[in-house]
Amino acid sequence: MSDELTDLYQELILDHSRHPHNFRTIDDPSHMVDAHNPLCGDMLTLYLRIEEGRVVDASFEGRGCAISMASASMLTDQVKGCSLEEAADLFETMHHLLTGTGSPEPTDLGELGALAGVRHYPMRVKCATLSWHALKAALTEGEPQKVTTE
Repeated sequence: MSDELTDLYQELILDHSRHPHNFRTIDDPSHMVDAHNPLCGDMLTLYLRIEEGRVVDASFEGRGCAISMASASMLTDQVKGCSLEEAADLFETMHHLLTGTGSPEPTDLGELGALAGVRHYPMRVKCATLSWHALKAALTEGEPQKVTTE
């Protein structure tokens, strides 16, 4: 990745962490998951409103490091309007991207590609994946409404 693209991605993460999108509760969410990363201290609640098999609204509240807040902000932007299947596929794509176990190209993922750099810092991967694991739990019938990275 070029230095210019790396700098752009870092600025994007910082912007999302300083000014997170969708940082609020949803009135009467259909799904709500509490997530915790004890290693870093990140804590968040992901709220979804799902109607007729589609995510019509997504938001979060919490506190944590810049990476976890930016990741949650980007997740809520991207998942709005997705079908449940598209949201599940997005989780898989991001999990592969963030853990380095797959081959999605960061430049093919728009803003989400900015998170690709965390795979080079194993201690930060859990920060970036926290909100995504909350999404997976929300989409999985019968899963607990709390997730942790441990």
